[in-house]
Amino acid sequence: MRDRAALERECIQLDGRNYAAYKSLRGTFAFDDITLYVDHVQGDPFATPSKLRVRMAMEVAGIPSSLISNRVRRIAMQDFVARVIRDAIPPITSHSGSGKSGIIRIDAGAQEVIERAAVRIHDDWIEARIEVGLPARGRRIKGHEARGLLCETLPRVSCAGLRFASIDGLQAKAFVDCVENQEAIRRQLSEAGLVAFVGNGSLLPRESGASDRPLCTAGVVSFTAPPAFEVTFELPNPQPDGGQTIAGMGIRKGVTLIVGGGYHGKSTLLKALERGVYPHIPGDGREWVVSDCGLVKIRAEDGRRVAGTDIHAFIDALPAGADTHAFSTDDASGSTSQAASIIEAIEVGASGLLLDEDTCATNFMVRDARMQALVHHDFEPITPFVDHVAQLHALLGISSVLAMGGCGDYFEAADQVIMLRDYVPHDASAEAKQIARANPGERRHEIRHALEAPRPRVPVTKSSDASRGKRPLKIDVRGVDTLGYGRENIDLRGVAQLVDSSQTRAIGLAIHFASKQMMQPGKTLSEILDQLDALFDREGIETLDPYGTRGEHPGPLARPRRFEIDAAINRLRSLQIAH
Repeated sequence: MRDRAALERECIQLDGRNYAAYKSLRGTFAFDDITLYVDHVQGDPFATPSKLRVRMAMEVAGIPSSLISNRVRRIAMQDFVARVIRDAIPPITSHSGSGKSGIIRIDAGAQEVIERAAVRIHDDWIEARIEVGLPARGRRIKGHEARGLLCETLPRVSCAGLRFASIDGLQAKAFVDCVENQEAIRRQLSEAGLVAFVGNGSLLPRESGASDRPLCTAGVVSFTAPPAFEVTFELPNPQPDGGQTIAGMGIRKGVTLIVGGGYHGKSTLLKALERGVYPHIPGDGREWVVSDCGLVKIRAEDGRRVAGTDIHAFIDALPAGADTHAFSTDDASGSTSQAASIIEAIEVGASGLLLDEDTCATNFMVRDARMQALVHHDFEPITPFVDHVAQLHALLGISSVLAMGGCGDYFEAADQVIMLRDYVPHDASAEAKQIARANPGERRHEIRHALEAPRPRVPVTKSSDASRGKRPLKIDVRGVDTLGYGRENIDLRGVAQLVDSSQTRAIGLAIHFASKQMMQPGKTLSEILDQLDALFDREGIETLDPYGTRGEHPGPLARPRRFEIDAAINRLRSLQIAH
């Protein structure tokens, strides 16, 4: 192990040399209060920045044990520290150098709090995993700038978050308490007969379609629960006003409709429920929107891949006698893709479905009486969702929450109807039922097959391998929605609850890891996902790093849910199912 003085000397001695000479810095350096680990050095100034870790002994860091006393609080504190470090990073100047010279970055979150590899709090130490662009002029080393970056700026930035005395302790406690409160509500949902909760005072609208920050302009309406739907939860930690209870709207298990005129807030509420599977930061406005972790957003996706999925309950009797008990296609229609997504989600443990009519296939959602009269049932292979939605809950225990503005045929099946008027929710359940009785629909139920639990599918191991000939692994992330995996790109635009590109990267690595370690003859997709979840719980998300030695900087990784991993596997065009 070298010391800080040695690092300073080496940086200066490297000045003016070819960029590849930076490789000599790989190793460990002891500073007064921290230890710097240089795990990976970039090959040139335009490559992905170098990976470094900064570790501080817990006795120096001084983090109170109360902030990391359980798994939820520890994850929240790690997330908070990453945000503090990110905010302490100085802006890049025009004099930094070529390529990524001078960059310091840490994988900190946005509005959601997700388990990440960016910061790790151990019983004996705390560590930040940071990427640094080592300075260059062209492809020549700027040694003096490297010395300042590694020996002065990086320790200062890191200690801003690692040393508890340097941060706002009250803010840290409020952050951790808020996350724990949200998770406490989530644990109570099922026992209360709910799939989601929206706290009074929540601010659901966002700044814009391109920003997930809360809309804070004058006139924004805060959420208030209809009295008939109001529930109250006990919280483990006091809120800022001192209270330890939170009241709001409970969304019950079963079939819930969110209705109302256009622009009155239906999709905004559904979007909040969609993101409510993750805890949110204080001040987001949705920190009291808490959804069951098994809710899955479903939408139509023209052109997606479907592999060996049993969709016969929804789509059957196709022309030319095509079998839909193990349906495969490289170019699914909107209705076929939606049917497949529902079955895939249920197969791996979804507790409920979220659907917005704006992003659903119309012919999958309903067929009205006039269309039934024109196109006879014998020539229509689709059983509309409206005819199965009540069965989903009655037979399989799967709830549905639907944002609907144009179809009243769902009134009969609804257990709960939330009417949004000027962004304010009202209980319209009794009125909807009365309207259904007074105006009986003329459409006929078209159920061909009763719903059954999906048959577990077994993937063919080699069909999900990311290897490319002699090049062993190729996983590329282009934003949240596109995953380069081996020789193909997986389109994830239809996977609505994927919120961070670090989750996307983790999904790629998880599929690769599973293909090498877990996909064995006879093992189902659900069993593979169970193993991945157990692995992440036991060893952390960084265990997916295929290159580094265990414990080194694994790159930006955030934990995805099993449903998003499953969605990516199902969209692999190489995927084969063993029948």
